[in-house]
Amino acid sequence: MEPSAASARNRPQRGLPQLLRDLRRDKWIYIILLPGLLYFLLFKYLPMGGVVIAFQDFHPFAGFMGSNWVGLKHFDRLFADPKFYMLLRNTIMLSLYNLLFGFPAPILLALMLNELRKQWFKRTIQTMVYVPHFMSWVVVVTMFFVIFESRGGLFQSWIASMGGKPFTIMMDSGWFRPMYALQVLWRDTGWGTVIYLAALAGISPELYEAARMDGAGRMRQIWHITLPGIRSTIVVLLILRLSDILDLSFEHIFLLINAMNREVADVFDTYVYRVGLTQGQFSYSTAVGLFKGLVGLLLVVVANWLAKKAGEEGIY
Repeated sequence: MEPSAASARNRPQRGLPQLLRDLRRDKWIYIILLPGLLYFLLFKYLPMGGVVIAFQDFHPFAGFMGSNWVGLKHFDRLFADPKFYMLLRNTIMLSLYNLLFGFPAPILLALMLNELRKQWFKRTIQTMVYVPHFMSWVVVVTMFFVIFESRGGLFQSWIASMGGKPFTIMMDSGWFRPMYALQVLWRDTGWGTVIYLAALAGISPELYEAARMDGAGRMRQIWHITLPGIRSTIVVLLILRLSDILDLSFEHIFLLINAMNREVADVFDTYVYRVGLTQGQFSYSTAVGLFKGLVGLLLVVVANWLAKKAGEEGIY
């Protein structure tokens, strides 16, 4: 018998029988995985079929099949709208605030927590910085309003004690972006450290021991061991963050927006709500959402390609 024929006979058979055997062998793993798969299937993938109405004059009573096709009409309207560049500018500016301040903050906090040697103190600090994440944006914005806006509040009382004239921060368009970034930092920085702390736990302690023997201080150990050890995690999370560059928290901005700051606070999410839900322009608002998704997809592809060029694994 030829060697090639013998090796082909000894090679494990693939196909449906092998797949069924694998499913039977690992059935409990797939059962645990099933709820997550159903979630993404029902709430992420199946609704994607609805983007077809971006190319129609959709009417709920006519349905998908009965509505007229209009091609790129709604996209032409979006790009010709005088508000488009204002919405794009505001959305990108807030995303840049999140990227420049909100992205490095969990890394720095995780590095500081990793340096704590008293475990009880470390757990206490972790709990304190995690708690704000579980507060809704309604609670967060209300707390900031009470502190900065209400008469007799902490900030207004401090201004008065300094001899200054009280002013409204949350009504001032110039303060909207810093206030937005500050609230995001306070609420989400602690929760963002979870993944980085898990990545830090995977770094071998022997590397630090060798560095100490060579005379490296704490800062050199962080620069040459800790940061390279979590570099792949940072790259993956940065790529995922870029995918949401046009997708901000609607609830948060909706609670902050008012007539005084609308010129800097109105973004695509609030625009879609106002046009799509309150005015019933479903096709146009879907076109806006599809535009956001395509921009996010393009940024992910480009960022992943650059990460591969830099020697990182990327996300695919």
